[in-house]
Amino acid sequence: MEAQLSALVGAVNTVLWDYLLIYALLGIGLFFTVYLGAPQITRLGTGFKSVFGGLFSKSGKDTDQKSLSQFQALAVAISAQIGTGNVAGVATAITAGGPGAVFWMWLSAVLGMSTIFAEAVLAQKYRVISQGKYIGGPAFYITHGLSPKIGKGAARFLSGLFSVALILALGFIGNATQANSIASAVTVAFNLPALGVGIALALLTGLIVIGGVNRIANVAQFVVPFMALIYIVCAVVILFQYADHIYPMMHDIFTAAFNPEAVLGGAAGIGMCEAIRFGVARGLFSNEAGMGSTPHAHATADVKHPVQQGMAAFIGVFIDTLLVCTATALIILLTDAGRSGYQGAALTQYAFTTAFPGFGSQLLAICLTFFAFTTIIGWYYFGESNIRFLFRGKHLVVYRGLVLLAIVLGTLGKVDLVWSLSDMFNGFMVIPNLIALFLLRREIRAVYDDYLTQKKTGGEPIYRYETHEFHEKS
Repeated sequence: MEAQLSALVGAVNTVLWDYLLIYALLGIGLFFTVYLGAPQITRLGTGFKSVFGGLFSKSGKDTDQKSLSQFQALAVAISAQIGTGNVAGVATAITAGGPGAVFWMWLSAVLGMSTIFAEAVLAQKYRVISQGKYIGGPAFYITHGLSPKIGKGAARFLSGLFSVALILALGFIGNATQANSIASAVTVAFNLPALGVGIALALLTGLIVIGGVNRIANVAQFVVPFMALIYIVCAVVILFQYADHIYPMMHDIFTAAFNPEAVLGGAAGIGMCEAIRFGVARGLFSNEAGMGSTPHAHATADVKHPVQQGMAAFIGVFIDTLLVCTATALIILLTDAGRSGYQGAALTQYAFTTAFPGFGSQLLAICLTFFAFTTIIGWYYFGESNIRFLFRGKHLVVYRGLVLLAIVLGTLGKVDLVWSLSDMFNGFMVIPNLIALFLLRREIRAVYDDYLTQKKTGGEPIYRYETHEFHEKS
């Protein structure tokens, strides 16, 4: 039975990801890059200044604590983006697609920055208030944005499909796989029992998420910069250790992106299509641009104009893929770990052990634990937002308990089928989100044009937010 289910899910994933969604995600990123005039390039400096200029300050008038600061919202988003994909996913891309996959990963990130910009703008425009807090995301902008265009029934179906798929893909299945990654790394590095790791993870997660989005944000704004900085410092140290390998490595990345045989030889069996496929796929899986997950965090930000949070969103992709994923790629390629025969996280672990003899395995286990744990609390919140949407504020305790149970169970065994199911439901999330992004493209452009027009006058752009109805059950 399990073998048959695995074959079925594998076939669905092949159609979804190999032949449909990779190209759709890349295409929507290219479309918004052209349609909006490449805001991820023209506004990159403004985005960094906006996010880090007033780091933990709020814009001042939100005395009822409805929102998070711009940096806090970004930290929650990045907490979900930086996960096992930054360690195992990049290693898989290099193993399957060669060093050229790194170039295509970079390209997918640049295009994905425009997609996530569009998502964040819509999340801000169509956010609502639930139990005194701002919430939003694709289910909300599908419902309120698409109803006038495709009818309430069709909009409700798409928003419901998205919400159910996200709750399953991230809240339950995804968090089980993240917990499994933590348990695998910790048990190998420190010889601790998997069940004990699972129970500790569940308890720690429960203590954080019971405090709501504000407590999640407070944890994320402290842990995310720390964990990303430590990992990037490791890559910088390795750059100095292997300084004489840098030029050959960069030559291999750019040459293999278009002609893998010139670097790997024909025997490697890796062609340009494989380099593109695996580089793009791993990049998009890591930064989640177009997948509809991070808009839930960006909807909570206290900004004066949606475009400000759109810029924060593409800074998140920059940090996730162009910094953290690149750090993993550099560590693997500079240490020549690709010839070791290892795959996935084990390959990255081998590279760390090579660069830092005696403690490399433990160092990566600690990094991976932070990456996966922050993803768990980020994905929990994204699921909670959709539970609120589906049940109008009810059943949060049930959802919370099921997530904690999934975390414990996820540490106890092999999860190959569970990973495949997570990929499948991720695909079901992407479809309604991309439909909404394309059909709401004019609304996105109008909000961006409003920002640019106000910017030209020399004042600080201010957006007149609309009030969208959200009736909760008492």
